[in-house]
This record gives sequence, structure tokens and C-alpha cells, in this order.
Amino acid sequence: MENQSSRRQLLKQLAVGSLAVAASPMAALAATDNTEDMYKLKGNINHSVCRWTYNFLPLEELCGAANKIGLKAIDLVGPKEWNVLKAHGLDSSMCNGAEISLTEGWNHTENHSTLIKNYTDHINYVADAGYKNLICFSGSRKGMDDETGLKNCAAGLKQIIALAEKRGVIIQMELLNSKVDHKDYMCDKSAWGVELCKRVGSENFKLLYDIYHMQIDEGDVIRTIKNNYQYFGHYHTAGVPGRHEIDETQELYYPAIAKAILATGFKDYIAQEFIPTGKDNAEKIKALKAAVKLCDV
Repeated sequence: MENQSSRRQLLKQLAVGSLAVAASPMAALAATDNTEDMYKLKGNINHSVCRWTYNFLPLEELCGAANKIGLKAIDLVGPKEWNVLKAHGLDSSMCNGAEISLTEGWNHTENHSTLIKNYTDHINYVADAGYKNLICFSGSRKGMDDETGLKNCAAGLKQIIALAEKRGVIIQMELLNSKVDHKDYMCDKSAWGVELCKRVGSENFKLLYDIYHMQIDEGDVIRTIKNNYQYFGHYHTAGVPGRHEIDETQELYYPAIAKAILATGFKDYIAQEFIPTGKDNAEKIKALKAAVKLCDV
């Protein structure tokens, strides 16, 4: 009887352990590794990946991997390489190439003449290619206060926004953290970015809400998305801390964040922007596939 009792207890413990494993989203992902080709994305979210985080692959190879995973686009690709995306049936989900740099942006009026010309050209490039999102940056403060930055950015952006509206292009300013990665960057808080959206006063100017960056600088990610979703036109992911895989090694729970984004009625792209840590390209692609599945709610 004692042996039978011990056996029953062991079986009970194993059953509980199995339920715990099944309840873990990361364990569920691991369980699908042997049937990866059978997995089909739900279609509720448009998935993308940022080019620069996978730039160890030629763009042709990244496009091939994106198609196998089920991604619809690649982020941060400029006009010279759009033909590669089109050849693989992929969108450029966030176009770039008009900006001067992350540090030289719309907040300093001496940049306006160059930026207005660049963005006038690129708005037309984006529209002609059938795309719609074009990234921009506030620039570094360099001693500038918030109010002056808001006035300068709004004054410059208003000179291109009519063309953006006419061509159906959305200019999106990225929120970046100024604590770890981009010291002195001005658009480092969602409240500042939202105020800029209000001053520009157009549906064709929005914010690229980078979840990684905003977790570092302000946290409260889900509440911020729920309260300000109308100003957010695009999302980037990455693990905090470290900007690596969005798995159980970091502090954000991306399934809940993805559900919150979806609940707002968001129809555009969520782009993976983590730097993979795998020992080879196969492991790094596997990490991308796992991240996409994790966000595929």
C-alpha cells in the first residue's frame, strides 16, 4: 500500500507539473519547435522585423526567412532596396532615408530646410511605391527646453504635412529612451510626443511607440497604450534589459502588451527590433520566429 500511495503521489505531482508547463507561453512555443512548419499565424496582427537587427543576413535572405515565418513586411528599409522587398511580396512597413540622423532632427530650426526638402522627396517616393509610413526624429536637445522643442518641431512638420495628407503618407516620430541608448534625445516621453501630435493637428502625423525604449524611460506601457493609442501609428519590440529576445529573460510580458494593442483596434504593424543572441544564424532566425509567435495573439 505504501508503494501504491507513493506512486499515486508521484503521478499527481507529474500532472501538476505538466499543467504548469502547458500554462507557460514560452513552453508552449518550445513545444511547437518540432512542428514549426505547421504553425499558421492567426492574422490578427501584422508582423514585421527591423532590418538593422538582422543585418548579418543579406536582405534577400532576410526576406526569405520573413516569408517562411509569415511576416508581411520589413521595417526601416529605404527606397534603394524596395525592389528587393517587392520581389518577395513584402511591404516596407516603416520607410526611412529622409532623416538627417537621430541627433539632428526637427527640434532645431537650422535643420528645417534640409529636412523639408528630404521629406518632400521621400513622401512622394513612399506614396509612389504604395507604402505609407515614414520615420522621423526629434533630434537631441543640446540644451533646449521642452516647449521650444515642441514649437520648433511643430513649425517644421507643418510645412510637409499637407503633402503627406495629399499623398496618404503618415510621418511617424520615434520615441527613444534618453536614459541608456540615446542620451539627450528630446522625444523621450510619450506625453511630449502626444503634445506634439496635438500641435501638428493631423492624422498623418503619429508616434512610433517603441515599447523597449518607453519601458526604460517611463514604464506603465499598457496603460499608456490604452490612453494614447490614437496617437500611436506603429510599434517596436525588444527585451528589457539588454534589447535582446522578448522571452523569459526580461521584464516585459509581450502577450499582454500585444493583446492591449489589438484591443485598441490597431491595424498596422508590430515590428520586432530585438538584437538576437544566438550562436549562429539558424538560432537567430529561430528567435525571431519565437518572438512573432509570442506576439501573435
